[in-house]
Amino acid sequence: MRKKVLSLTLVAAMMAGCLAGCGNADSKDEGTTAAAGDSTTQAAASDDAIQNLIDATTETVDLSVWASEEDQDLTTQVIEEFKKKYSDVDFNITLGAESESKAKDDILVDVEAAPDVFAFADDQINELVKAGALQPVQATYTFDVANENVAASIEAASVDGTLYAYPMTADNGYFMFYDSSVFTEDDVQSMDAMIEAAKKANKKIAMNVSDAWYVYSFFQGAGLDLTLNDDGLTNTCTWNQAGGTDVAQAILDLFKTGVFVDMDDPTQATAIAEGTICAAVNGTWRAADAEAAWGENYAAAKLPTYTVAGKQVQMASFSGCKLIGVNPHSKNVGWSMLLAEYLTSEDTQVTRFKQRGLGPSNINASESEEVKANPAISALAAQAAYATPQRVGGNYWTPAETLGSILAQGNPDGTDLQKLLDNAVEGIEAPVSQE
Repeated sequence: MRKKVLSLTLVAAMMAGCLAGCGNADSKDEGTTAAAGDSTTQAAASDDAIQNLIDATTETVDLSVWASEEDQDLTTQVIEEFKKKYSDVDFNITLGAESESKAKDDILVDVEAAPDVFAFADDQINELVKAGALQPVQATYTFDVANENVAASIEAASVDGTLYAYPMTADNGYFMFYDSSVFTEDDVQSMDAMIEAAKKANKKIAMNVSDAWYVYSFFQGAGLDLTLNDDGLTNTCTWNQAGGTDVAQAILDLFKTGVFVDMDDPTQATAIAEGTICAAVNGTWRAADAEAAWGENYAAAKLPTYTVAGKQVQMASFSGCKLIGVNPHSKNVGWSMLLAEYLTSEDTQVTRFKQRGLGPSNINASESEEVKANPAISALAAQAAYATPQRVGGNYWTPAETLGSILAQGNPDGTDLQKLLDNAVEGIEAPVSQE
């Protein structure tokens, strides 16, 4: 990624001016950092920029923040730490609950009225940038965002070489949690073997196939592709081509066992706690629930293979990151950017890992022995070989969700499988209005 190097004078002027809270910041086409010269000079530049921001702030700084429901307690803690760190300033920071997976939909309703700082999944970045909803990371205050996070997360936070967001996690993927008192390490290599073992234990295996994020696993694993077109909005999908109906039938066959069940994320959490399921396809955010329920039997692995037309096929997955964005329409862009850094700093990412088991994007945090020893993070790393970046156009989600839901219900209307797939692909590839 190209970076412009600002002189200390320019950094100071920029922080005191457009970032001090007197209107919207000008968006530039290329990201910049306050890095210049050696580390001592860089630190001085950062300190000067922060002090200039403080000196230019004469009124209460109002900021609104969105974080997921699961991240409310931690985000509240971090915001309070932020306020104490910059105690010379009077802050009024409000926190709202918004799923990272749904943030774009609500932000695009009215970008100017959207929160100052918000968490979102990286697959939404193209549409947010096109809508002018993301402030480029033009300058940094406390650390070099581009160089202190893993390369994949910086790529996920960038569009056309410009950094538009702050990486928060690098673990937005899924894999298999399981109770090792029910399954052996050999069992979890094959969904067929897992189903037999779960049947003997009179328990279920859960996956949210009615969710487009997860149904992708089966088709991509079988070599049927979903790709984002060069326009950054529309898709090309081959799910209805040769072999597609075999995949659809394989999904139906899994549900016919009565052991493999369709279950959304909150219901999975309840079922794990109640002991009705002994394995689940999910992400790192459910690690604490699984560990609490299964104790020393808690384990995790890459996704298993499943049977398609008599052959074993490795299940695929989406990979991705969770990011923090800053609204360029914020009245306090500078403070928003500084808060975004604080929410995604090395220390905060370590805290987020310890409290919620989420995999850090920060290089130092991700390379710690504690992180590497975590079963969920280890499983995610193993699944990475079969994962593809989460880059899809907006018209993917509803048609794929409908397809997954029909298959999870056993195709109750008996619709021809080719017709089901043709309908889904037609919706997935539908043009997108750019009005």
